[in-house]
Amino acid sequence: MTFGLNLAPQHRVYAGFAIYSFAMGNIFPRLPDIKHAMGIGDGTLGLALIGTPIGTLTALTLATPLLERVGFRRALLALVPLLALAYAVAVHAPGPLALFLMLLPVGLMIGSIEIMLNVEADRTEFLVKRRIMNRAHSFWSIGFFGAGLFGGALAHLGISPQLHLALIVPIVAISMALFLGGYQPAPSRFAGTGEKVPVLARPTLPILVLVAVTLSAMLMEGASIDWSAIYMRTVFESGPFVAGFTVALFAFSQATTRFFADSFVDRHSPSAVARVLLAMMAAGVAIVFFSPAPFVSMLGFALLGIGTSALFPLAISAAAQRTDRPAAINVAALSQISFVAFLLGPPLLGFVSDHWGIRSAFGIGIPFIILSLLTAGSLGRRPATGKSAPADEAIEPARDKVLARTTEG
Repeated sequence: MTFGLNLAPQHRVYAGFAIYSFAMGNIFPRLPDIKHAMGIGDGTLGLALIGTPIGTLTALTLATPLLERVGFRRALLALVPLLALAYAVAVHAPGPLALFLMLLPVGLMIGSIEIMLNVEADRTEFLVKRRIMNRAHSFWSIGFFGAGLFGGALAHLGISPQLHLALIVPIVAISMALFLGGYQPAPSRFAGTGEKVPVLARPTLPILVLVAVTLSAMLMEGASIDWSAIYMRTVFESGPFVAGFTVALFAFSQATTRFFADSFVDRHSPSAVARVLLAMMAAGVAIVFFSPAPFVSMLGFALLGIGTSALFPLAISAAAQRTDRPAAINVAALSQISFVAFLLGPPLLGFVSDHWGIRSAFGIGIPFIILSLLTAGSLGRRPATGKSAPADEAIEPARDKVLARTTEG
């Protein structure tokens, strides 16, 4: 049974990414309030937040067979509203340990949704014969932008995080019914290839070099999402709306860059695009670290949004194009090792903030950006051959097999 709006397949993918990110993004403008209510420091909050990436990594590694048995349609329509509900429950945690435990199921849902939406975007690319992956992720950032604005506005009105997150549940459920009610999974383009991806893929030296390219973007994206609102409240004593708007501004600049990223990659070499993004990221970090005023910091976060936008997709493409072993294994190794950085990010940045101040939690990104600049040449120096892939060309060919474990349909 289908219901809701009749949309083109790619438009359903865009809607899915936007609604999903809105469901998960509303908690971040409220982290200063949650931290204050618990009476804890940045380091303790960082340790509590690590529950989400642990759950996510677990799901990314193990959830695909279960999702295939349940079916992507039923699982996606259920899990996105359940994600909003899980966040609404988690903000009732009385302390950091309880918050950590309550965020574990949140992470399991996020990992499962990531699998389904990325696989669906990949399959839909093949179905409609043009790239949509970066644009799909731009809609993720658009949804996060909306969450930042909405969360900041409700915080400014004095609405508690508990009531705020509870209001998100019906909004997300209605949106899913309206925009994804008619969703039917696209057919796999890799059925029967027989390329098996191991649960844990061993990284080779070239893959570790690509991991080095992505580390700065993953660390700074996590820092901006998790800590930008707390930064504004701590450094400048900004109001809740300004803090929430800063989260939204980061997401907006990231969304805009992702929306147009495919055309830039088509016209220029991946390594050249990466170096420009890394220069933007370095400028953003420097501005945030030295900023004398809130509006200057907002400019820094906007530059961080641009800089972190497309480095990981570029690295995924480079891993998929390697010929030393099957593309699926190379991409799996890159994704798994890079994601472990998210496990280290929240406690590392919280520890740095507790001991040297929250500005230093962003300043620590400079050596990682230098590392990424030194290794950016591994992304390749040849521009793409056209503005869209040929009809018979597999676009980023390994992602479907990596995330779906070579699903047969």
